[in-house]
Amino acid sequence: MQRRNLMLIPGLALIPGWARAALNEGDAASGIRAALTRGAEAAVSLLGRPDGFMGNPLVRIELPGYLKDGAKLLKMTGQGKKIDELLAAMNRAAEAAVPAAKPLLVNAVRSMSVEDGLKLLRGGDDSATQFFASKTRAPLREQFLPIVTRATERVSLADKYNAVAGKAAGMGLLKGDEANIQQYVTGKALDGLFLMIAEEEKKIRKDPVGTGSAILKKVFGGLG
Repeated sequence: MQRRNLMLIPGLALIPGWARAALNEGDAASGIRAALTRGAEAAVSLLGRPDGFMGNPLVRIELPGYLKDGAKLLKMTGQGKKIDELLAAMNRAAEAAVPAAKPLLVNAVRSMSVEDGLKLLRGGDDSATQFFASKTRAPLREQFLPIVTRATERVSLADKYNAVAGKAAGMGLLKGDEANIQQYVTGKALDGLFLMIAEEEKKIRKDPVGTGSAILKKVFGGLG
């Protein structure tokens, strides 16, 4: 296959000349793919284990506003143990769902086009992750929801959550997914997953040499 004129590739012309000389379109796309693969694997490893969500303040799932305030009152009436059980179940459900994401995430990386990779190379600190999320969030939600449902339905307060949250939503006190515990936890699990992928992408862009990866060093090292 004949190599395209590199100067005509969108985004590549913005790379400094000294770096562009050693960087071709295949390298650029491979670098983005490598960054996303590394980010996805790191996020799944961090979150898809006991306390992956519960023990991480960046992604720990709490009750939404109105219900969180109500939980404080319940704790004052001696029902704190049940609230703690519900919160633990919500976070454990997210931890159980995350490992199912890996195959879909890896396939999404493999299907990324060269043009996509080149466009994202000069994007913001989390531009690759945002692109990644736009392609995978909907199918991942379908994968996560039944896992989260099975995990939360074993907790006695789950049905009560939905009953109370449904009424609160009707009064405008909660919105969207907050009115259903399974939908809410699924959404928060996805938020946490992409947040951690973004954190890894930022680290790679900031210190590509520190990754120990030759392709990441070559691609991102010349973007400063």
